[in-house]
Amino acid sequence: MKRRSKGNGDLFIEESRQLRMIDKSAEQQALEKGKVECFGMTFDSEEARRAYFTDRLREKLADPEFRKTPGFPKGTDEDILALSNPPYFTLCPNPFVNHFMRLSARQKTSPDGNIHAFSDDVSGNKHGSMYNVHPYHTKVPPEAIEPLVQHYTRPGDIILDPFCGTGMAGVAVESINSLNRGQDPRSIILSDISPIAAFIAGNYTKPSVKSKFDSYLQAFLQKVSEETEALYKTRHSGWPASVRDQGLAEKLSAPGQECGRIIYTVWSDVYTCPQCAHEFSLWDAAVDLFNSAILDVFNCPSCNSKLCKEPKHTKSGASLVDRASETWFDPILSRPMARQKRKPCLISYEHNGKRYEKFPDAQDVETIRVSDNLTPQLPSRSMMGMGSKWGDTWRSGVHSGITHVHHFFTNRTLQALSILRARHGRDTLVEFLVTSGMLRMSRLNRYMPQHRDNRNREVVGPLSGTLYVPSISLEINPVAYLTSKERQVSALAMRHGRAHSLTSVMSATNLSAISDASIDYIFTDPPFGDNLFYSELNQIWEWFIGVETAVNLEAVVSDSQDKGIREYGRLMRDALTECHRVLRPGRWLTMEFHNSKNAVWAAIQEALGEAGFVVADVRVLDKQKGTTKQLISANAVMKDLIISAYKPSAEIEILCEDPQGGTELIWKFVRGHLTQVVMPVVHGDTMEVVAERQPHLLFDRMLAFCVMRGIPVPVSAADFYVSLEQSFPMRDGMYFLSTQVSEYDAKRAGVRELGQLTLFVTDEASAIHWVRNQIGNKPQSFQDLQPQFMREMQSWSKHERTVELQEILEQNFLRYDGAGPVPSQIHSYLSSNFKDVRNLKKDAPLLVGRAQDRWYVPDPSKLGDIERLRERALLREFEVYKYSKERKLKLFRTEAVRAGFKAAYEGQDYKTIVSVAAKLPENVLQEDEKLLMYYDVASMRLGDE
Repeated sequence: MKRRSKGNGDLFIEESRQLRMIDKSAEQQALEKGKVECFGMTFDSEEARRAYFTDRLREKLADPEFRKTPGFPKGTDEDILALSNPPYFTLCPNPFVNHFMRLSARQKTSPDGNIHAFSDDVSGNKHGSMYNVHPYHTKVPPEAIEPLVQHYTRPGDIILDPFCGTGMAGVAVESINSLNRGQDPRSIILSDISPIAAFIAGNYTKPSVKSKFDSYLQAFLQKVSEETEALYKTRHSGWPASVRDQGLAEKLSAPGQECGRIIYTVWSDVYTCPQCAHEFSLWDAAVDLFNSAILDVFNCPSCNSKLCKEPKHTKSGASLVDRASETWFDPILSRPMARQKRKPCLISYEHNGKRYEKFPDAQDVETIRVSDNLTPQLPSRSMMGMGSKWGDTWRSGVHSGITHVHHFFTNRTLQALSILRARHGRDTLVEFLVTSGMLRMSRLNRYMPQHRDNRNREVVGPLSGTLYVPSISLEINPVAYLTSKERQVSALAMRHGRAHSLTSVMSATNLSAISDASIDYIFTDPPFGDNLFYSELNQIWEWFIGVETAVNLEAVVSDSQDKGIREYGRLMRDALTECHRVLRPGRWLTMEFHNSKNAVWAAIQEALGEAGFVVADVRVLDKQKGTTKQLISANAVMKDLIISAYKPSAEIEILCEDPQGGTELIWKFVRGHLTQVVMPVVHGDTMEVVAERQPHLLFDRMLAFCVMRGIPVPVSAADFYVSLEQSFPMRDGMYFLSTQVSEYDAKRAGVRELGQLTLFVTDEASAIHWVRNQIGNKPQSFQDLQPQFMREMQSWSKHERTVELQEILEQNFLRYDGAGPVPSQIHSYLSSNFKDVRNLKKDAPLLVGRAQDRWYVPDPSKLGDIERLRERALLREFEVYKYSKERKLKLFRTEAVRAGFKAAYEGQDYKTIVSVAAKLPENVLQEDEKLLMYYDVASMRLGDE
């Protein structure tokens, strides 16, 4: 039976009637007859299903109030409707959420039970074929999400990911449902403010239909290949791609009578010599093709001057080259534009199924000239609506002449994209295929001859997390590349069964479509500060699909958007407050966290607390493969954190509203918290120490719980610790419920040792001690230390300015940079723990490689120099406090105040000590014995004067 629109009013009157009447056996019979079941209704075909729900969505889009929904994307009704697949996925706020939840709630039969925090570190595989079908800036592998979903949910539960990205949580849920056939399926709502992210997620999780995707895509690509053939034709006059010897290449070059199909063309920026003004391409001066190398320092082809293109290489005496520019006519903007001058340098092509390379000839240059005069039928969109200097990833020189999104492509590629778009009629599957390859099709695609796979193909791609345009880039044949990805996309499209996910484009700060206390579990991987500028990085994709992110509610630290850490924190607080509202009491939120800045970590913790969540555990997530930034930067964080937080029970929330709750409330909270916190886990012969069960952190959690709810704290810290000891059994510095202690005792009896107790990090001084403990016997890299350090930052004093781990390391410790012999501290550790480096000399390459970038505690003889360097840095910061116009310093670095007081005392500048002390919070001054000592002495001396 085909459906027709019922007109305006309640969209789901007819659906609700059908839902009440539905019978599972009848539904199954309908499906067996080739019918399509969706949201409790049966349709004659997939096309009828989509047409029906598209009409409902079109009616909703006609409502002006609907378009005022926070986070509503920028785009026309036509573009939104064209790429939506309602009700499963809409490229706007999904109006079918409530109906989806009603249907999902009917399936829930499993009883609730207490769920404690997840107790294991998790890892995932970023090499999976499905994971890599469509690129994105960050993803959590679904294998890493699955154990979390299994632990925190029960069959029939409804899950939410309000920052869903590419929908890997949805992939994880579908995988769990597939493995547990016969159980009530879990359902998930995926949402993101980014249209391209939601578009990718919707395609990753949409239900399959019985179409032959592979044959359909193959036929489509073949047709487009025929239309673009002239753009990518070249004479067969090159040498086999596997040859890496210039003489042999010349000998094996083809006669040039036949034609091959271009796979890619290498382009090089053109520069000017500052000595003789000669123009040359970087390729001609710096690339050694047959030895697969690109030189950092090279000679001018004309005057032989020593040159480089990056300032860091001028230390070797090389002069910095100048960029050469040219004027061209932009056919999309219909006006002349200036741009970085470039030239084609190498062509890789196929002939009779084999790969060859050649230098461009006159015919290739003419083909490019002709393609530059074509007018692609594509829209123009200025970058971030700004044109020049458009955002946080914009870089002078690198983005010379790039003011609009289409400037990231050659005109030949734009023409191919224009044909692709015109021929597929906005088919969502084809659009998914095209966007999956767009970054590789752009000028972001790097050429690095030293990086090839076993088939001699360049495999580098764009620099992730940036819009970096390389000086030497690859212009690929879009159709040839998409043909290589077609099987992957077809396999993805056909792998899913019935849908138990719903995808939407909306802001996490407004989840009004979801009812209060209706979600059973939340998993999310939100943006973290200025880690990545998603809306900016998504411009290329969103330009092509025609729907753009509403950036005003994007949670990011961005200079171009005038958003600092406070604005970011406020947006995260609003989003987490909504998460708290929709989550059922006693249930969990898991947040994946990746950022190397403590300020962002502090903002996240504060936002969680302000929203009403209680953090119960922090674990490590190992994605196994780092991003490009992580792999090349010594300061990058290789592992992410998994934060587990829960919404307190309804009983505790009711007590919060009772002004007489007082002591009863806090001890109910502590008991509830100890119930939720993970029990210590045994790893081999060692049992871990759970920080959340230590007294100081229990007090902090209780304090934050009360303060965030405006409840007077009824006990002091000292009274709390006394009552804690009287009320709960303690083992190894940790507290347990009476029902838990026997389990702990049994586990403890079976292990030989307890993991080292965690140092309580509250300020810079304790952080330095913590780092010293960590690397004293085990020198480590920044990447190894940072995730551990961020876990300890939970107890950082609120008045204390956060100090980055990198700053602590640089001012107090030493890093081995690979120059000279390996320090004895590192050598001792490595030779004791790794057999392959034992008995090696301290300058042995293997030992040096293993030791590089490890931080270690310096020899006592060097401590004085390090301390003097650190003291100078602290005194510079103290000068800021000294001349600050603030009546009271709200955020400061206690170590800098201590150093400043010491220097002022030694210089008999007592007025400075007293004046700065007056700006400090009274409790800080009274509780720090060093500061109090200097203050008392200075006050006395001024009194004597």
